[in-house]
Amino acid sequence: MTSTAAEDRRRRVRWVRTRLRADVPAALLTAALALVTVFLAAAFPRIQDRGADAALRDYVGHRSLHTTSLQYTSRTRPADTAADLAALHDTLAARLGTALTLSPPGEAHGARALGQAPLNNPGYTRIVQSTAPTMDLLYLHGLADRVTLTDGTWPGPAAADGPLPIVLNRRAAETIGIRIGDTIDNGTDKSGAPRSTSVVGFYRVNDPQDPFWDDLGCPDRACLRLDGLGNNWWQTTAFTGADSLPALARWGAGAEDFWRLPVDPAALRADRLDHTRAAVRSFLTGRDAKTLVAATGRTDLRTASFLPDTLDRADARYRAAMPLGTIGPAAVAGTAAVVLCLAAALTTDRRRAEIHLLRARGGSRGGVLLRLLGEGAVTVLPAAALGTALALVLLPTPRWGHAVTAALAATLLALLAFPARAALLWSGPRVRAGAGVRVPSRARLRTRTRTRTRTRTRTRPRSRSGAAGGPRRLVGELTVLAVTVAAVAEARRRGLGHPGAASDPLLIAAPLLIAVTAGLLLARLQPLLIGRLAALARRGRGLIGFLGLARAARGTTGRRRASALPLLALLIAVTATGFGATVLDTVDHSRLRAARLATGGDIAVTVPDFATLPASFTDAAADLPGVRGATAVRVEPRALFVGAGADYTKVIAVVAEPQAYAELARAAGTDTFDPAALTGTPGGPDTPVPALFSRDLAARLAAGPPTLHLPSGSVLRTTVAGTVTTTPALPDPGLPFVVVPAGPAAHRLPELAPPTAWLAAGDPDPEQVRTLLRERGLTRTTGIIDLIQADATAAGRATHGLPPGYAVRSSREIAADLADDPLQQAAGRLFRLAAVAAAGFALLAVLLTLLRAAPDRAAVLARLRTMGLRPRQGLALIVAEALPETLTATAGGGLAALAAVALLGPALDLSSLVGARVGHALAPEPLPVLLPAGGLALLVGLAVVLETLVAGRRRLTTELRAGEHP
Repeated sequence: MTSTAAEDRRRRVRWVRTRLRADVPAALLTAALALVTVFLAAAFPRIQDRGADAALRDYVGHRSLHTTSLQYTSRTRPADTAADLAALHDTLAARLGTALTLSPPGEAHGARALGQAPLNNPGYTRIVQSTAPTMDLLYLHGLADRVTLTDGTWPGPAAADGPLPIVLNRRAAETIGIRIGDTIDNGTDKSGAPRSTSVVGFYRVNDPQDPFWDDLGCPDRACLRLDGLGNNWWQTTAFTGADSLPALARWGAGAEDFWRLPVDPAALRADRLDHTRAAVRSFLTGRDAKTLVAATGRTDLRTASFLPDTLDRADARYRAAMPLGTIGPAAVAGTAAVVLCLAAALTTDRRRAEIHLLRARGGSRGGVLLRLLGEGAVTVLPAAALGTALALVLLPTPRWGHAVTAALAATLLALLAFPARAALLWSGPRVRAGAGVRVPSRARLRTRTRTRTRTRTRTRPRSRSGAAGGPRRLVGELTVLAVTVAAVAEARRRGLGHPGAASDPLLIAAPLLIAVTAGLLLARLQPLLIGRLAALARRGRGLIGFLGLARAARGTTGRRRASALPLLALLIAVTATGFGATVLDTVDHSRLRAARLATGGDIAVTVPDFATLPASFTDAAADLPGVRGATAVRVEPRALFVGAGADYTKVIAVVAEPQAYAELARAAGTDTFDPAALTGTPGGPDTPVPALFSRDLAARLAAGPPTLHLPSGSVLRTTVAGTVTTTPALPDPGLPFVVVPAGPAAHRLPELAPPTAWLAAGDPDPEQVRTLLRERGLTRTTGIIDLIQADATAAGRATHGLPPGYAVRSSREIAADLADDPLQQAAGRLFRLAAVAAAGFALLAVLLTLLRAAPDRAAVLARLRTMGLRPRQGLALIVAEALPETLTATAGGGLAALAAVALLGPALDLSSLVGARVGHALAPEPLPVLLPAGGLALLVGLAVVLETLVAGRRRLTTELRAGEHP
């Protein structure tokens, strides 16, 4: 019994090896198809994982250490020492490190005095005489490692009842006028006792841009502080030594110990985001927080962090973008499945006689399937393993579960497609005994019974598509239609792409289901369409067109059902690429529109409240290259509106020239208005001027003229000229606004004449505008601007060399900033890769069909050549045969893509891909669909021509050998 089994195994192995050697090209093609399919199946999940991780790390990494850290504070005790603080830091870091990955370079701990101390010495620099400079006082562990002592010594222990020794930044000391050895009068503490500090040294910060200094005051300079009320002063940070901790605890209003433990953004993973958030919340208010209190022995240990909110926003962005990024890979999966089924169907047609022969010679159904499965295992499994390994190596990411699962699914489909398709042959008639086939005795005994069964079966009516094929096909098509309708209805009800949207696989596959439904419908209509075209061509004089269309019509109505699969693959590919191209095109346009809305045009210049734009700048800016229209406006953010009743409402007043402002509103995409409605006459000071009101003010408009009260006390009477929602000068106002005409308003109140903003449409160079603003727009009406400029430059906060408050915004730059987001880039990359992969699979489906039909087509061409057909006519015949199906598929795919956009557009929120709130902006656009559809049709046509030219080189004698049948 054992030897028989061994012989069967050896025979099976020899048969598989012999069978594969008999058709090496087919085996290699099967392996290559499996390799590509499995690689893509494993690659897409890893690409999505890498994009999600990069987006999460980029979003968190661009936040400050203060935002991404866990901050621990406790009241400083008189007995605290530097060693105690360091030991407690190690305890906190060890406990947090068990659940979170920390970033040691950003860790900081020490103690800070509560409140700021004034520097009351008479000789120190004051911006305003009534406001003295201030300083923050800290002890910082490891200060000497990050700064360099330039003068004096490090602070030592404080003397009893003496000043507290400190070190200051040298630049800050020069700005304020502090010298080494100064005893600084810091006012009094909460008990009224005087307090003071003694300057013993100056230092220089090694790297002022190091994020370590975040939330530690102004350690590298004297910072300019503005409160908007004219109380401007210098503020800096001073440091004391570790030996002065007891004195720091008693100094002023006391002190608090602090520990900053930042989470490392590079260690964050999107798949473990829920775990990370739960761990952070546990250390804030949960069980771990109580454990830390017990471990440190500090009952007043408090924890604060903005990290949970940051992670929540990052998670919301990812969940909103993830379904949109998965639509493309879902379409690729559908196209790949169709191609694998097509390859299996074509292989089955090619080996139909061989399979029937195996069964006729006594092979059992299971035995034949095992042999076919063995062939697939030898060719598919090594290729699938190689494809999976390549995806895992070339696209590294910590997660591999989804990739391996997708690869296993693709491998099973590639492995089982051919045996499953071969098993369907046995539902039809078997090869009869005889006809050159030697039937074993056991099979011969059953021949009569099977013959009678076949006879009874043939007496029954059969559908045109084969035995029992019609009802099954109809039921399957109706099922697909029902699932498609349910998916589209559910997608429109629940939505995709907005925060909180569910990533249901049925919703993600909605475009694919629409393509499949359209393909099934087109498969029903295609024979009628091509048959009608053939009938029309028969009436013409030419023979080539009619013959090609007739062969195409016979292929669509023949018994080989594999002919519908290339159509389905092409249609899915065109639908997927058209849908993806529409999404990407809409995202680009929406991003530019959002940038224009945020800018108030194509470029905008704004100045701080205390400054205005001179006419020399506005006139020169209007003449810059690329400016198509420009206007200067005045924005008054502290106006008060009095409408119905006597209640005051804070509003923003915009003073603009009506005609230019209306043209700018049309260019910016904000609410438009008729400039004639704002045309007013000069009149007297009490004559109302027409005004546009924001819609939220419409309900509070009084029956009489509403009035605007300016900060200076002036009053401007207005009349209602219309209502708008947005306006260029205030694309996102946040407060109600009123727009009044510049001429009449300035005539009544001259203080409204100087502009504070300049808006333009067109494509000017932002750097030219900034250069012009630096040269002509920085008014020197007050010396504070020079201090602001110096402070911003010292802090590295001067934007393009402009002081804070002065800004040049460009829609082109804002759109580029919106697009520079790993989350959006990953989703767009998936769409593009999916489009290329789907087109590749569709082209492969056409090539497989052409290769399968190549012998038959070559024989037909050879016979027609003997009848006088010229080579060019042969090529035209093949093109006429293949062109109808290609054009039908591309046209149907284009219509399906437009239908998918129309049906799913109201359900898709593209805000996560745009980077700004745009809502449901997806609408059918012919051009993004026509370009990929036309490109794919051109590729298929070229493939047909190349294959025909290659096949036409065969010799006539080879094709016309005796005994050959086309």
